[in-house]
Amino acid sequence: MATLASPGVYQRATESTLHIRSKLPEVLQNPKVAIVCGSGLGGLAETIEPEPKIELAYGDIPHFPQSTVQGHAGKFVFGLLGPQKTPVALLVGRAHFYEGHTMDLVTFATRVCKVLGVETIIVTNAAGGLNPDFAVGDIVCLNDHLNLAGLVGMHPLRGPNVEEFGVRFPPLSDAYDLDLRSRTHKAWKALGFDRQKRRIHEGVYAFVAGPTYETRAECRMLRTLGADVVGMSTVPEIVVARHSGIRVLAFSLVTNCAVLKAGSRGDDPAILGMSKAELDAHLSKGRANHEEVLEAGREAAKDMQALVKHIVSDLY
Repeated sequence: MATLASPGVYQRATESTLHIRSKLPEVLQNPKVAIVCGSGLGGLAETIEPEPKIELAYGDIPHFPQSTVQGHAGKFVFGLLGPQKTPVALLVGRAHFYEGHTMDLVTFATRVCKVLGVETIIVTNAAGGLNPDFAVGDIVCLNDHLNLAGLVGMHPLRGPNVEEFGVRFPPLSDAYDLDLRSRTHKAWKALGFDRQKRRIHEGVYAFVAGPTYETRAECRMLRTLGADVVGMSTVPEIVVARHSGIRVLAFSLVTNCAVLKAGSRGDDPAILGMSKAELDAHLSKGRANHEEVLEAGREAAKDMQALVKHIVSDLY
C-alpha cells in the first residue's frame, strides 16, 4: 500500500479507470461531472435518470479503498443528469483519513475522476457550524478552507509530484470556482429556495483529521482563525482536484452547531448541588451526535438534490 503520492498512483488510477469503463455503456464512459456524496447525502444518486444507470461497488474496483463509515454506501453510480442528459459519476461515500487510509488512498477516487475525463467536481459533506449565524439544515457554499492536517504534514500532495496530473506547486487561491459559486446563488433563487427557512451561505471550511468531534476550545480556536464550518473530509479531495485541473464546487450541510462556549468550571456555584446525572446532562448540551448528522442530511437531501441538478443542467 502506498504511503504517499508517487508516480505509481497514475498507473493505478488508469487501471481502475479501464476496469470501470469496461462495465459502462459508451454514453457513460466519459462523465463530465463527478458528485461526491457526503454523510447522509447518498440520496443525491436519485438525481440521475433511471436508465442507463450503472452501480459499481468500490470493493469491486481495483486499488479502490472502501469506506467503513455509517451513511457511506461505498459505490460509484454512473448515469445521465438533467435535460441535457449530462453524463455524471456519483461517488456515494468516501474514504476518510481517520479510517486509517493514507492520503494517497483518501484522494484516489479524485485521481480516477481525472483519468475518466471529469471536468467539474461537486463535493458535499456534513459539517459542524462554527459561525453563530448558521443554523442546522443550512447549506454553505465553500469559498475557502483551512487545511489544518495539511499544514502539519498530512498533505495529499506530499511526496514526488505526479506530472501526469499537475505541477509541483499548485496555487489554491482560486480553489473554489467563482463562476460555479455564482451559478449556485442564481440556482438557489431560481428554485425559490430564498423564500424558505433553509438558508444558503458562503464560508470557510476547516479540515481536521478526526475522528473525534472537536472540543470547545478547539471550536473557539477554529472560529478565531476564520472558519465557518468544520469537518473531517473534502479538503484533500479539493486539493487533488485542483492539482489535476478540475473545477471545484463544494457544499457543507450544517448538521450540528459546534459548542463554542467554555464548559463550566468544577467550582462554579451554579453546579453545586447537582447530581451526577444532572452534571452529565449539563455538560452534554449541544454535543455532536452522528445519528443527528445523518438525520439532518436526510431532511436537507431534497433541496441539495434539486440545487445540484439545476447547477449541472445550467453548465451543460
